Amino acid sequence: MSARRPYRSDLSDARWALIEPVFTAWRVRRTGPGTAARVHDLREIVNAILYVNRTGIPWEYLPHDFPPHKTVYDYYAKWEADGTTQQVHDLLRDKTRRAHGRSAKPTAAVVDAQSVKTSVNVAETSQGIDAGKKIKGRKRHVITDTLGLVLAVLVTAASVHDTAGGKLLLDDLAAAHPNVTKVWADGGYQSSVFNRGARLGIDVEVVQREHTKGFKPLPKRWVIERTFGWLMQHRRPARDYEALPQRSRTMVHWAMANKMSRELTGECTPTWRIETDISTVTA
Repeated sequence: MSARRPYRSDLSDARWALIEPVFTAWRVRRTGPGTAARVHDLREIVNAILYVNRTGIPWEYLPHDFPPHKTVYDYYAKWEADGTTQQVHDLLRDKTRRAHGRSAKPTAAVVDAQSVKTSVNVAETSQGIDAGKKIKGRKRHVITDTLGLVLAVLVTAASVHDTAGGKLLLDDLAAAHPNVTKVWADGGYQSSVFNRGARLGIDVEVVQREHTKGFKPLPKRWVIERTFGWLMQHRRPARDYEALPQRSRTMVHWAMANKMSRELTGECTPTWRIETDISTVTA
């Protein structure tokens, strides 16, 4: 690692140790023209990706003490395409579940969708209007386990109904996590989602919202709302800047990898808000 001043988003030694074997194995497998010269430190590439993910800057605005921004993006795209990012994310998720005393293989999940605005570089064909939320942009269809850790994510235009995205997510869930037999959802999902779940051996149950005034966390479903909050702590996913939906999906994986690696090593997640000591606040 280069002798530069660290950024708050940088990996600590402990966090890098969690994922380093994946990247070392990836580099060993690389063969062909141009792969013999190992110019860039992979840890610095990951640090640069996390810097973009956490701060929300464009790639070309990466500080000059990182590797060149085109090189960093090339690694980002390669790792997305060959499944390396997914492998890192899933490794950390399994470790996090075990740290909570859970099996690495979940049996229950929660599904929901989140619409976010897009930037001007996103093609009109890749975005739409969420009529319910009055948002023009993209929609993240997400399934998490009962800890709020992402099991499957699909990025579509915001005009795609939750039901359409939910059915595709259930297919992905059944293929990647065959042990899941229960999924909780909200009332926005239509009967075709429940029918798709039944065909896959998954019981999809609606968690009804109570007709009371004020905010009240819903049983089971509150965990995925917290997941959306975790994503919003990372400025790049707070608004969809990615030209390609699959790159947007990968940003979700990096945000969750950042969150999970910090939890596993006992490191706090830096926040841009002013910290307040609640013990000094009087009623």
